[in-house]
Amino acid sequence: MTGTRGLGARWRRRRPLRARLALAASAAVALVAVGVCAAAFTVIDYQMTRQLKLTLTQTATQMIRDRHDWGPTPSDTLCQYPASSCVQIVPSDPAEDPRKPYVLPVSDATRQVADGRSAAFYERQKVAGRPVLMLTTRMTDRDEAVQVAQRSDTVDRGVEQAAWALAAVGGAGVLLAAALGYWVSRTGLAPVARLTATAERIAATRDARHRIELPAGPPAREDEITRLATSFNTMLGELEQSVTAQRRLVADASHELRTPLTALRTNAELLARADRLTDAQRDRAAAALGRQLREVTTLVNDLIELARDEEPQPLVEQVRPAALLEHAVGAAREHWPELTFTAAIDPAAADTTVPGVPPRLARLLSNLLDNAAKFSPPGGPVETALSGVPGALELTVRDHGPGIEAGDLPHVFDRFYRAKAARALPGSGLGLAMARQIARAHGADLTAEQAPGGGALFRLRIPLP
Repeated sequence: MTGTRGLGARWRRRRPLRARLALAASAAVALVAVGVCAAAFTVIDYQMTRQLKLTLTQTATQMIRDRHDWGPTPSDTLCQYPASSCVQIVPSDPAEDPRKPYVLPVSDATRQVADGRSAAFYERQKVAGRPVLMLTTRMTDRDEAVQVAQRSDTVDRGVEQAAWALAAVGGAGVLLAAALGYWVSRTGLAPVARLTATAERIAATRDARHRIELPAGPPAREDEITRLATSFNTMLGELEQSVTAQRRLVADASHELRTPLTALRTNAELLARADRLTDAQRDRAAAALGRQLREVTTLVNDLIELARDEEPQPLVEQVRPAALLEHAVGAAREHWPELTFTAAIDPAAADTTVPGVPPRLARLLSNLLDNAAKFSPPGGPVETALSGVPGALELTVRDHGPGIEAGDLPHVFDRFYRAKAARALPGSGLGLAMARQIARAHGADLTAEQAPGGGALFRLRIPLP
């Protein structure tokens, strides 16, 4: 049994899905066709035999009624004609048999029917070399049996002809089933074949821009295969965006790292010839080298942070955003003492907690505050607020700087994107991109907009569990 299962498993592995589906569909249709033909043959055989038995029964009933006073008689010779019945009467006592021999066979079962010990029965016999169907039944109120026989070769021939016809129909049905199975497998698996071809082409070319051609029609009429192809196209679109973003990140990172690395190499080469420099020149070169090292370190750390797609689940805990905001504002006041930072926290939201990773959310807030501080005029205010809205907490950070131009709004969260007003300011252009990524990883939504009266307004909406 184990060997049979192993052989079946090997056959399934070696045969393509199209061949297996065609074989299964063909086998199902062929089984139905053969079953219908077999059922039709059974019905024809039963009905024709039943009609012959009904004729014999009617003949016997008529003989019992019309020939009630007859004594034992041998059969007549009508069995040689296809449509005629031959009849003979047999007593229960063999001593009362007529002198002439019986034409129809007489057995002990016949005598038992004559004396009422057995019920009437049908049997097939041969009389004068011809097949007959014979009925043996008892005469009413007499110990005699009536035997009625009629040739059955016409019925047998009709049944045989029906069998050949049904066999031909069944064979044609099997061939039609094979053709239908092939057509069903070819038509039904066409989208799968296109999907396979697309996947193989992408694997060979590593180009995620390929798509599967979908049939035209309303979405409500799509089948499972079409929905699978649609989902595959959607996945390819996401993959293409991911690959494009990855390539852009690598290209942008290479571009951003090239300048500080060049400056580092220049200052390092300069310090290598420190004996030719004055003390002031050495100090300036060392300070520049340290500053550039910090910038490169910050840039690399930011890139590592951006490479994370989601937050590690073991670090997720219940976080109170109000406490995080107060801590972030306090740190910003120390880092930017020339600015005024304010935090307005709604009492209803002060004790509300949400699931998250505290260091990551703190990094998000510090990036928003640093961005606001860079664009704020000296002595200007940076206003933060935390309040509750239906189903969420809303945190806003607003500065009173030049604001965000309409053309820059769609790109403020792009990696390495720096508006014209920010190109002269320190930073790598990754702070806001990292802030949005952290927000999305926590299921929150971070948006930017022009603040009423000037300045930029960043709005962070954190859904409540």
